[in-house]
Amino acid sequence: MKLIQRVIGCIGCLVLIGSGSLWAQGSLLGVSLSPSKGEGSLSVPMQIVLTLTLLTVLPAVLMTITPFLRITIVLHFLRQALGTQGTPSNQVLIGLSIFLTLLIMQPVATEMYHKGWEPMEKGQVTWQQAFEEGTKPLQAFLIRYVREKDVKLFLDVSHTQAPKRPADLTLTVLVPAYVLSELKTGFQIGAVLFLPFLVIDLVVASVTLSIGMIQLPPVMLSAPFKILLFVLVDGWNLVVGSLVRSFYQT
Repeated sequence: MKLIQRVIGCIGCLVLIGSGSLWAQGSLLGVSLSPSKGEGSLSVPMQIVLTLTLLTVLPAVLMTITPFLRITIVLHFLRQALGTQGTPSNQVLIGLSIFLTLLIMQPVATEMYHKGWEPMEKGQVTWQQAFEEGTKPLQAFLIRYVREKDVKLFLDVSHTQAPKRPADLTLTVLVPAYVLSELKTGFQIGAVLFLPFLVIDLVVASVTLSIGMIQLPPVMLSAPFKILLFVLVDGWNLVVGSLVRSFYQT
């Protein structure tokens, strides 16, 4: 139960502290769902509209500012390199990516929960302060994997002056820069994965053409060899282990 609360608290910090929180005790988003009693409070219908709007943004948030982006790209390249078409299925690859993402992001989620959600839930800070404190662990995580070139690009595009410290970068610059950095990293890993399987394709194609075997396409003949090689070297363990370690060693 505590793990679920921490995950919910993390999601809340990502989308204005509480977009993924559950309906409980008549409250949602950390705001009491009761008729407004003052000029500064929102009406219940408006709270529901804002909540549903934030929930629609949540999948995009989880897919872009977490390791989910790099993992899915690499697994897709791996499946293409193996030439197994739809095996493993998209559901399996996405499920594996989600659980690996939860494993990697657990320390960050826990820190965000303690710094942002818990104080706001106890009424110790406002939601603005909770958002500021709760997103600091996320900023530190993004800064570890973002490239300086990508940060500079979005600083120039937004006409923002470069801060003195990386910790002073805002999420509006960090998030798109992180996405570009992860796309490049994912494609680099995917290209490296492709090379050994490409060599097998070239060897099989050369052999079949040299002996005049043109009845079967070379791709069909090379597929069993690629799968056998991948199984013999325990490929899934190597790929997944390298992916997870890449986030802990950076």
